Amino acid sequence: MNQQSVFLLLGANLGEREATLAKATDLISERIAPVMLQSHLYETAPWGVTDQPAFLNQVISIETVLTPEELLNQTLEIEKQLGRERRLRWGARVIDIDMLYYSDLILDTENLHLPHPRLHQRRFTLVPLVEIAPDFVHPVLHKTNQELLNECTDDSQVSVFE
Repeated sequence: MNQQSVFLLLGANLGEREATLAKATDLISERIAPVMLQSHLYETAPWGVTDQPAFLNQVISIETVLTPEELLNQTLEIEKQLGRERRLRWGARVIDIDMLYYSDLILDTENLHLPHPRLHQRRFTLVPLVEIAPDFVHPVLHKTNQELLNECTDDSQVSVFE
């Protein structure tokens, strides 16, 4: 299989958030593929379940020969190693790694939906994504990430983490 461009969203709102995101990035580089680009860290309001601590989010890009399913399994293993426990949907978590895009692949299986089905609705995803890939075109919506951000109705706070 050829190299595929993949964009991953990393998020954490429990524990040492900054250190956890750095460790997740290191593990992705070691086990999956080197990180090609990475956005700044952004502090973001929780989404879905709002009664929880603020998140740190970051988008990274990699080039990989893994299939989407293999990549999903690897990211789930990294989440588990870093202490992720799945309890409440959209709840607080030590680490979350979401696959946003896998090149221009459109995929809808029981375990994986590509591109991520809600990325265009979430400022915490779009702001760091636009930082590193403003002109990447969403394969379903046929709009660039910048256009998606411009049209996004989510008004939640997203700011560069200092």
